[in-house]
Amino acid sequence: MSNELSATPRLLREEAVAEKFLETPNEKSFADLFNTFTPRLVAFFRAHNCELDLAEDLAQEVMLIVHRKAEQIRDRGLFRAWLFKIARNALCRHYGKQTRQVETVNLEDVADRLEAANQRPSGTAAFEFLHWMALLDSREREVMTLRFIEQWQYHEIAAAQAVPIGTVQWRVSNAKKKLAPYLVTLQDRTPRAA
Repeated sequence: MSNELSATPRLLREEAVAEKFLETPNEKSFADLFNTFTPRLVAFFRAHNCELDLAEDLAQEVMLIVHRKAEQIRDRGLFRAWLFKIARNALCRHYGKQTRQVETVNLEDVADRLEAANQRPSGTAAFEFLHWMALLDSREREVMTLRFIEQWQYHEIAAAQAVPIGTVQWRVSNAKKKLAPYLVTLQDRTPRAA
């Protein structure tokens, strides 16, 4: 019961601040809105397993959206629900981006890795290279050979293959994604110089 009583003044204050901002959206009313709702948003994101820095960044992102789209709200009495719907969407976008991120390896560093791998019995690095290239389809294999063996620039490869430069970049990126697990494994096996 005491929890309900303490929540009521807080909710009334939030409603008043939101109404003031929606009536007269200006710098001061937004500052009041920001100061009132940002701690609630940070707590919301923290409750959903976000680190403090990420929670603060997401809260700022939500408040920016609120500032830009406040005139779109139809029922001002549902401001709080609208705000937290934006927060949920921001959280979903963040986790969606995380799941789409794929580890890649900078293939320009592979030469150093191959050199370190050459310290093992001879022929191993060459056989591993052929094995890696066999994992790629023919177009990716060709573009990787031109880019990293022949040292061609992207625009040169695009002109030679009569494809857009974006296609060449996509094929290189896709090949890096396919090769990343194998090259990371190789990096873990190579001895570190002291």
